[in-house]
Amino acid sequence: MLEFWDSYSIGTNSKPKTQALVSKPHNTLTLKHQSTTTVKYLLSLLIVINCSLAYAQNYDILLNDGHVIDPKNGIDGKMDVAIKDGKIARVAEEISASEAEQVIEVAEYYVTPGLIDIHSHNFHGTEPNAYLSNSFTALPPDGFSIRAGVTTLVDVGGAGWKNFELFKEQTIDRSKTRVLSFLNIVGGGMKGGEREQDLSDMDAEMTGMVAKRHPEVVGVKVAHYAGRNWNPVDWAVEAGEIADIPVMVDFGGTIPPLPLDSLLLHHLRPGDIFTHAFGHVPGRIPIVNERGKVRDYVWEAQERGVIFDVGHGGGSFLFRQAIPAMKEGFRPNTISTDLHTGSMNAGMKNQINVMSKFLNMDMKLKDVIAASTWNSAQAIKQDSLGHLSEGAVADVAVINVREGDFGFVDSRGFRMDGNQKLECELTIREGKVVWDLNGISRPYWIKEEMGK
Repeated sequence: MLEFWDSYSIGTNSKPKTQALVSKPHNTLTLKHQSTTTVKYLLSLLIVINCSLAYAQNYDILLNDGHVIDPKNGIDGKMDVAIKDGKIARVAEEISASEAEQVIEVAEYYVTPGLIDIHSHNFHGTEPNAYLSNSFTALPPDGFSIRAGVTTLVDVGGAGWKNFELFKEQTIDRSKTRVLSFLNIVGGGMKGGEREQDLSDMDAEMTGMVAKRHPEVVGVKVAHYAGRNWNPVDWAVEAGEIADIPVMVDFGGTIPPLPLDSLLLHHLRPGDIFTHAFGHVPGRIPIVNERGKVRDYVWEAQERGVIFDVGHGGGSFLFRQAIPAMKEGFRPNTISTDLHTGSMNAGMKNQINVMSKFLNMDMKLKDVIAASTWNSAQAIKQDSLGHLSEGAVADVAVINVREGDFGFVDSRGFRMDGNQKLECELTIREGKVVWDLNGISRPYWIKEEMGK
């Protein structure tokens, strides 16, 4: 028998009264009125439900109650971050959880823009004896970036203008990580040895033209040149002028060394990058002198706008350079890894480990984050990256600051003790969770799921 809920006994435990619709044929008007009312009620209910669902799905992800550090926007405190359609939708002190499809609780962590590593080597391939240009010493990006909170890698010098298209097709276009490039001033790229000394393969005009053609190219690289002239640097600067991009110099190798002050004050422009800032390698004058003081012209160069980049690597970061400089107040503008097979399992490890070293050398956390996000974005003229502004791409790192007894190792194998260590808890790339160390973005497993 078909029944209809006619009325409710509000405030009691009694059951609603019912009417058998087919048992009262004489009450047609009443039935019609009740049916119309029911339809209207159900339609209204559906509208309310649909509106509620739409309201509840204003955002795809809500990072709830984290400590946000966003250097560009001057944010350093408790905030919620909402993400929609791969973009930062809102950053505010309180955003209702009901507005988000997924809520991730991050109250114990720091929320930062996705980290940017501006010195990496990712032109991985199988060409024998080609060093960092389509060969085995370079690393495929996604296995060594996302788990460290890095959402943007810059391969510096692996490809030259002659083989950039191969690098783009083989690596840039196939990676979840955003991969950008500094073209090597050597047309064939960073193949090592005598091929990096070949002045005849250095072409400023072609390098500049190819760089202008590809938005993924954000700089020009000079590395490992051992000649007693400035030609590669000057040609790189010329290419940089053509494409309006910075130059990065891996300086050293000439015996006796070329004068460092000449490079920093006369050949590099404001905005050009001096990498391996805390190294001490044969053929290069270190920035800290024999008395443990930062050289005067190094201070002058940084003041005039030359960018000092860490570029840790497997042989280019020494505590006996970094610690005296840091104590004197000399800070790197950007923190980077020089990631390759020779550094990833040695003292360097990854971006967040290098950041931890500077945190333990009394660099403030907000400055460490800035040197790995917004400063880095500005250094490569990518102002759309490195921040959490509304409308920006939703590249986000969620970072845990662990406290305890830790050890850190430099490129010569010497140890420094520390009591803080950064750890990447969660990485979001273009609005998608791509790394989750402890499953904080996932629902709990329950027994009932076994039967489904």
